Amino acid sequence: MKGLFSKFATTAAVGMALVSATYAADVVKIGVQAPITGQYANEGQSIDNGVKLIAEQYNAKGGILGKKIEVVSCDDEGTAQKAAICARRLVNEGVIAVIGSYTTGATEAAQTTYFRNKVLQTSDGTGDSLTKHKYWTFFRNSFQNSAQAEFTADYFVNVKKYQRIAIMSDYSSYSTGLADAVVSELKKLNANIIAVEKIKAGAQNYTATLTKLKSLNPDVIYYAGYYNEGGLLRAQQLQLKIDADYVGGDSNDNPDFIKLAGDSAVGSILVNFPTPEFLPYDTAKKFLADYRAKYNQEPASIWALMNVDGMLAILHAMEELKTEDTKKISDFLHTLVDFPGITGPVSFREDGERVNTKFNVYQIQDDKTYKIIY
Repeated sequence: MKGLFSKFATTAAVGMALVSATYAADVVKIGVQAPITGQYANEGQSIDNGVKLIAEQYNAKGGILGKKIEVVSCDDEGTAQKAAICARRLVNEGVIAVIGSYTTGATEAAQTTYFRNKVLQTSDGTGDSLTKHKYWTFFRNSFQNSAQAEFTADYFVNVKKYQRIAIMSDYSSYSTGLADAVVSELKKLNANIIAVEKIKAGAQNYTATLTKLKSLNPDVIYYAGYYNEGGLLRAQQLQLKIDADYVGGDSNDNPDFIKLAGDSAVGSILVNFPTPEFLPYDTAKKFLADYRAKYNQEPASIWALMNVDGMLAILHAMEELKTEDTKKISDFLHTLVDFPGITGPVSFREDGERVNTKFNVYQIQDDKTYKIIY
């Protein structure tokens, strides 16, 4: 009986392995690494929702290369530690590509693992450091800090003609990188920078730093950080009666900025890529309509759409090449020109950077809507 049981167990194990292998051969796994919970949850959930919506639409038409797309999601909470765990888990799950993460720090923490395992990664992280290794597996679906900094500095000096500029950031790699880049570009234009300050993300009360800035009488306070702090900074600025424009970098662009700032959000200025409601492309209008129909809400911001564009570019390469070989897909993407994405034409450079950068300047109106002012 013992021998019979052993033989049966061995046969069963082989059978299960064959079933698993057969199942794996019938699917293409796409990973999502995003902050599905935590302080950036609405961004991460929008990325996850967008990827799953595209997978569902592809699967309804027969999938890709005759296989169903299976989405495997991992919540990195926007932290480097959780991101590293997600990278190992998604590699072990057998994904061929990962969409995400939202933050530069979380994206960077996972990069090397994906590179070593030949897994493609596309992210909206804007930190210039993300392409410094020149990993063939990495593609940025947004635009880097240095491009935004050049645009911002030109707007401050040549359009607004600010005479006294205060710069603020938190300690994250994204925020520090953007602030440093803006300072560098402003110096090239001989701008008068009266202060460069850092705050601790999550501290909630920033009145001490703002009071210091008030004594310097700035024309503008520029915050190169995330919306959670940005909304509070704007509200506390007005509570302290600091008569200066508030300009937020791209990661201030989130509905929670307005929720946190309340009525103080009115008049705030944000620099970012074209936001979803201003996208003129038919692909964008259709995707947004489909997203609303499925989830009964809007995507949190443009970042979810950029991540979806990264996924669509990868799927396009697979269809064109009729392969799941990630190196061949990568070679194709490095020469991709004007793929019709949701956020506009998608083209990549040899180092994985997205090209054809375009920024807008928005001002929040009395009814809490955005108006393009530049």
